[in-house]
Amino acid sequence: MASALKNLSTYDADQLPSAAEMIFGIVVADWNAHITHALYAGCYDTLVQHGALPENIHTMQVPGSFELPAGARMLAGRHNPDAVICLGCVIKGETNHNEYINQAVATGLTNLSIASGRAFIFGVLTPNDEQQALDRAGGQYGNKGVEAAVTAIRMAALKREGKEGKKPIGF
Repeated sequence: MASALKNLSTYDADQLPSAAEMIFGIVVADWNAHITHALYAGCYDTLVQHGALPENIHTMQVPGSFELPAGARMLAGRHNPDAVICLGCVIKGETNHNEYINQAVATGLTNLSIASGRAFIFGVLTPNDEQQALDRAGGQYGNKGVEAAVTAIRMAALKREGKEGKKPIGF
């Protein structure tokens, strides 16, 4: 559903599991910092609002969105989080660079998720112009950082549910 039809910050808080026992990583692109830092604020505040302890939220900044998958892998290796949230903003310009960057980031995060069994959340805005980005970074359509945090909590809870009741085999 297009974000113009749904506020990115709207969700049923009562249906969200507690994040009190969870560890999160947040990787933030510095490119378009006025937008990505607003995404970060919404993301961080949502995690804390749902019980995540500040000391269990690890943040890394990378130069741009293209570097999000590499930063996410580094952060995951250092802190072993339940989920890693990647926040960026790639605004369409005069060329198709945005398509290449967005596809590379999406593929990189998907590959990390599949290979590791850990959620790497795509919290990257892909707007046509700066106003669309601002509208989705705390503006009229909410904050994609909030949506990314909610997704991370839900995916971390799913991963934890899968561990319960199973006895390890092998190593």
